[in-house]
Amino acid sequence: MITRRTFGMALGLGAAAATMTTTPAAAKVPFGPVRQIHAGGLDIGYVEVGPAHGRPAVLLHGWPYDIHSYADVAPMLAEHGYRVIVPHLRGHGTTRFLADDAFRNAQQSVFALDILALMDALGIDKAVLAGYDWGTRTADIIAALWPHRVHALVSTTGYLITNRDNNKTPLAPSAEWAWWYQYYFATERGRLGLREHARDLAKLVWTFNSPTWRFDDRTLDRTAASFANPDYVDIVVHNYRWRLGLADGDPRYDDLENRLAARPTIAVPTITVDAEVDPFTPAGDGTGYRDRFTGPYGHRKFPGTGHNVPQEAPRAFVRALLDADHL
Repeated sequence: MITRRTFGMALGLGAAAATMTTTPAAAKVPFGPVRQIHAGGLDIGYVEVGPAHGRPAVLLHGWPYDIHSYADVAPMLAEHGYRVIVPHLRGHGTTRFLADDAFRNAQQSVFALDILALMDALGIDKAVLAGYDWGTRTADIIAALWPHRVHALVSTTGYLITNRDNNKTPLAPSAEWAWWYQYYFATERGRLGLREHARDLAKLVWTFNSPTWRFDDRTLDRTAASFANPDYVDIVVHNYRWRLGLADGDPRYDDLENRLAARPTIAVPTITVDAEVDPFTPAGDGTGYRDRFTGPYGHRKFPGTGHNVPQEAPRAFVRALLDADHL
């Protein structure tokens, strides 16, 4: 396990590495295989790498991505002594609902409850959390409402906890245009389009979200295999419709959602990350969300990096996590 005393020796990445956006040489620790474990109402597929008694780090992916966003990050963290857990979120990869008749719910709070249940099932009391996109929102929620389960946080794109009332306020047209798929999924045409063209839709979104990332077909196909999950379309569509107030969540979670709508602050040690060429990075170099983080804090800007931060800039992402864990 890495300690403050050994941090300087263990880091070994160098200051210059913090802005690298190229894929590093293959790490000695392999990424995989995918394991399964019952947690809450799910059979969750996840990758675990690193020493079994290492300091836990849970890495959370976004949409339309999967666990392979961390295929380089996880082995590097394992080499630094972390026990790294990378789960497929509900509706992705090998994660399945245990009950055939379960509500395919994708409101924000249930993702956080999934990860807490996974940590419980794996015997993890407290972990470093890191994410982007859906993964940022999930990690932020856990850090805000269950801070005793979080050592430290890497929050890409800042503070992403959803307030559905605020979502009723229109953005500038250029910003609304960037969210085109959110409105597409509000229609039955969008649901059918996602079902029939999941890979091509992901390719389009990847290209727009990450204009400097030169991914190949093999990389895309590896992730697109996760979209074959039988619940993928239901989860994606419900997530975006719920955010817009076009679909209901589960009333059992109303209290959690009311607490989240109040924009709770996050007091755990945190590094926020803004990706320079991500179209969803807010203006202001983090000033717009700075007041939501009340504990030890740092902010990073990743030059030339798009939305899929850990896959585009794995070394910089690792550095951010190590630094957050030692604030």
